[in-house]
Amino acid sequence: MNALTRAHELTHLGVLEAEAIHIFREAVAEFERPVLLFSGGKDSIVMLHLAGLAFAPAPVPFPVMHVDTGHNFPEVLAYRDMAVDRAGVRLLVAGVQEYIDDGRLHERADGTRNPLQTVPLLDAIRTNRFDAVFGGGRRDEEKARAKERVFSVRDEFGQWDPRRQRPELWSLYNGRHRPGEHVRVFPLSNWTELDVWQYIEEQRIVLPSIYFAHRREVFRRDGMWLAPGAWGGPKNGEPTEVRSVRYRTVGDMSCTGAVDSTARTVPEVIVEIAASTLTERGASRADDRMSEAAMEDRKREGYF
Repeated sequence: MNALTRAHELTHLGVLEAEAIHIFREAVAEFERPVLLFSGGKDSIVMLHLAGLAFAPAPVPFPVMHVDTGHNFPEVLAYRDMAVDRAGVRLLVAGVQEYIDDGRLHERADGTRNPLQTVPLLDAIRTNRFDAVFGGGRRDEEKARAKERVFSVRDEFGQWDPRRQRPELWSLYNGRHRPGEHVRVFPLSNWTELDVWQYIEEQRIVLPSIYFAHRREVFRRDGMWLAPGAWGGPKNGEPTEVRSVRYRTVGDMSCTGAVDSTARTVPEVIVEIAASTLTERGASRADDRMSEAAMEDRKREGYF
């Protein structure tokens, strides 16, 4: 191998970046009305960054959409609005609270609204006639997500059928779908949590402060540190305390747990993740603990 060949070798992160950019470009070439799901969480932040690289110097050629439970962390919502404004993209918000207010959805007994996101999401896809929806799902997160292809067809009801998975040999993606169906597209499918953080460090991507160690009032439930909030926690017998914590993933406050941490910088977070034996969802998402097949059940119903 000569020096010129070595100089053009891609690093591991370079390969993942190139693959994600290819996926974005393929999807935009195949579909008429794509949209990117954007919550202000680290995976969607990295996706928006990659979309910017994929189409530069032109603007990102699709809007972003957030399915807002009404119980999201204020720090993340503030970051979401700032990031969208900076990127110059249009933000659509599908709100769970609106559906509860007019009776289309009802609060769950456990207070969590994460499962309630499915109906507003599917309604927004139908109303806006989106035929491709970019999501930040990664195969390392959870076993149901490990089954899903990069291009994942959803039927006219938004449901996922594992039996309809298509082969994707040689990075060839099949976006064909019937009228009324749409395709979920996962540019980060082959990334790991560690890859995401190492890419954030390499690209100097700014994240919401919630991802780094800070002092926060929390209480213990089912082995997780949850934050008090308008969603109804804590209950009687659940005392609060102030701890040094951070969040590995962000979502509805009722089911997103913090982890004990002193990692205040990206390099410190990388060291912490490298030593962890739990996936981020396994460590911090109560909604994935409802049953052995909780995520797969929600995906069959139309969840992310």
